[in-house]
Amino acid sequence: MNWTDERVEKLKKLWAEGLSASQIAAQLGGVSRNAVIGKVHRLSLPGRAKAGGTNTAARTPKRTTSAPRAPNYASRITTTTRTVTRQQGATMLKEEIEIETVEEMEYVPKGNVVVPISRRLGLTELTERTCKWPVGDPLKDDFHFCGCESPDNSPYCSYHQKLAYQPVNERRRAAARVG
Repeated sequence: MNWTDERVEKLKKLWAEGLSASQIAAQLGGVSRNAVIGKVHRLSLPGRAKAGGTNTAARTPKRTTSAPRAPNYASRITTTTRTVTRQQGATMLKEEIEIETVEEMEYVPKGNVVVPISRRLGLTELTERTCKWPVGDPLKDDFHFCGCESPDNSPYCSYHQKLAYQPVNERRRAAARVG
């Protein structure tokens, strides 16, 4: 199908009337919706209001919902309000959003824990029987793996197994003790 001058004029007229690309394609016949959209783009025809569009001022603000928090967690949250400019179409909207900041907690290790001495192995030195617990930042030169002996069918030594595999009940009890 070729775009004749007559068909282009009809496309321009229908586009100005506010018809959708699908409706224009149906009226022109022998052309797809995407072909109409492409031709409108190539002709640089002005955009128009969306069909059934709503006034941006009449929109109801979105409700922000968050997951329920434990009571002890809520006491550490401080809420601040920021004004953010967001672009929508050809207009700019200013919208106030709430940002939750969380107070950083200090880690206090248990006093009776014995940490094994790491063998500081590199990736190429690991075997099936060595602990593959990563230590440090992988992008730094001092990055290594624990390397202690690991029991059968486990990638970690007994110490790192306790860190990696915590039963659900123990995690819940530990969380309750912290709060």
